[in-house]
Amino acid sequence: MNANKLRDKYILLKSALPGKAANALKVLSSYYISRWTGQARQWGLPFSLSVEPTTACNLHCPECPSGLRSFTRPTGHLDMPLFQKIVDELSRYLLYLNFYFQGEPFIHKELEDMIAYAVKKGIYTSSSTNAHFLNEARAEKTVRSGLNRLIISIDGSTQEIYEQYRRGGQLRRVIEGTKNLVKAREKLHSHTPYIIFQFLIVRPNEHQIGEIRALAKELGVDEVKLKTAQIYDFENGDPLIPLNSKYSRYARQADGRYKIKNPLHNQCWKLWHSAVITWDGRVLPCCFDKDASYEMGNIKERAFADIWRGKAYRDFRKRLLQGRKEIDICRNCSEGTRVWT
Repeated sequence: MNANKLRDKYILLKSALPGKAANALKVLSSYYISRWTGQARQWGLPFSLSVEPTTACNLHCPECPSGLRSFTRPTGHLDMPLFQKIVDELSRYLLYLNFYFQGEPFIHKELEDMIAYAVKKGIYTSSSTNAHFLNEARAEKTVRSGLNRLIISIDGSTQEIYEQYRRGGQLRRVIEGTKNLVKAREKLHSHTPYIIFQFLIVRPNEHQIGEIRALAKELGVDEVKLKTAQIYDFENGDPLIPLNSKYSRYARQADGRYKIKNPLHNQCWKLWHSAVITWDGRVLPCCFDKDASYEMGNIKERAFADIWRGKAYRDFRKRLLQGRKEIDICRNCSEGTRVWT
C-alpha cells in the first residue's frame, strides 16, 4: 500500500473520532442483530451519506438515467440552504459524505463551497466526475475546498473506445482535467484530493485495463479501481457485458440467458449505515433507486432522524429481511451482502 493510500485511510479513520465511532458501533450492532433475529432494528444514525448536487449531465452514457435523460423525477440542482440543513442535522454522526448520485457534480457552480462547508464540520468528503469541467481554475478551487477523494471516470485509453460508453465525451479533456488536478495539488502543497481512476469494464474496453493502469501512473493518479457495469436488461445478454466473466456482474447460463451473480440474500448493509438524498430533499434507501421510487420522506418537510426511524424505513427494512428478491431495485444489485465491501 503506497503512502498516499495510507494517508487517505488515516484521514477517513480520524473523522470517526471521538463520538462518531460510538454511533457507528450502534449501527453495526443493530445490523447484525437484525440479520440474526430477522427483525428490523435500527440504532444510531447513518455514518455514510450521498447527496445529489445535480441530475444534469453533459454525457449520454447508455446505462445511466442521467445520460439517457430518462428520469421520471424532475431535474434540478441542490441549493445551499438545503445542503447546509442536511449537514447541520447529520454532522455529529457522518464519517463519509459523497457528493454524487446521478448527474455530473461539477456542473453545480457551488459544489466546492458545499464541500468546504462539510470539511469544516469534520466530515470526510468524496465526489465522482467525468473530469470535463476540471480546467485549471476549477481544479485549484477543488483542491482548496478540502475535498478528500475524487473519483475520475475513465472508461477507455483511446478516444475510439472511450466514446463507446462515455458518449459525447472527449478523452483528451479527461486527461487534461486530471493533469490540472495533479498540478493544483502540487502547487498548493496538498495531499488531497486522493485521485482515483475508475474504469467501468464493458466489452469494448476490457482489453485496455493494463493501458489505463499505465496512464494513471504516468499522470500521477493515486489508484485505479475496476468497476463492473450495471446492465438494466441483462437477461438476454447485451453487447456491453464483458466476455471475461470475472469482470461481469452476470453469469451466462446453459440456455444462453444471464443471471446476476449476487445471490441476493435477505440482508443489506446499506440500509443500516447509509442513505441517499436527492437534489430536492428526497431521502432514498440506496443508490440503486435511481428514479426515487422508494422515497422514505423529504428532509425539507421532516427532520432526517424522524425519517430514518419512521414507518416507511422500518417497513422497507422489514421487507428486505423477508424477501429481498421481491424488491425491484434490489434485483440488479451487486452490493449489500457484506460489511466493508
